[in-house]
Amino acid sequence: MEEATHMNRKSFIVGILVAGFFIATSVLMPSVGNAQADPRVTKSMAALIAAAAEVGKPKVEGTEAVGGKNAGALYLGTTKINNNFEIVDAVVKKNGGTATFFVKTGDEYVRVSTNVPKPDGSGRAIGTILDPKGKAIVNINKGEAFYGEVTILGVPYITGYEPIKDASGKVIGIYYVGYKK
Repeated sequence: MEEATHMNRKSFIVGILVAGFFIATSVLMPSVGNAQADPRVTKSMAALIAAAAEVGKPKVEGTEAVGGKNAGALYLGTTKINNNFEIVDAVVKKNGGTATFFVKTGDEYVRVSTNVPKPDGSGRAIGTILDPKGKAIVNINKGEAFYGEVTILGVPYITGYEPIKDASGKVIGIYYVGYKK
C-alpha cells in the first residue's frame, strides 16, 4: 500500500511538472500567428517593395521637413518620397491596410510617406517616429525584417517591417505595411 501511495505521489508530481512545462512553453513560444506573417501583410509588403523597386534604387540625399520634423530625404531613383503618397496609397488601394516609408534620421526612423492616421484623425502621421522601444526596431537595427503585432500610435496592428538598404547594404529606412487588429 505504501509503495502504491509513493508511486501515485511520484506520478502526480511528474504530471504537475509536465503540465507546467507545457504551460510555460505555450506562453513563451510564439503563437502560430506570430511565427508566420499574416498573408495579407506578406502580400502587401511584396507589393510595396515591388512598387518601390519600379521607381528606382533607394538613397538618402539631404533633408526635408515632414509633418514639422526635419528628416533625411528618401529617394527612389530620382523620385523624392518625403511628402509623396503615391506609392503608399496605391498599395493600400489594391491591398487594404496601411503602408509607410520610414527614413533613418540620426537614431530615429521618421515616417516620411504614410497613410497611417494621426491618433486624433487629423491627417497622415508623417513626421512621427517608429517607437524606439518597440518590437520592430530591434530587428531593423540588425538589418532584419520584423513581422508581428505592434501598437502604432496607440492602435494595435498586425504588421510587417522590412529594412530599406542603400547600394552599399546600409539600412537607410524601413518599408512598413499593417492592418488594424
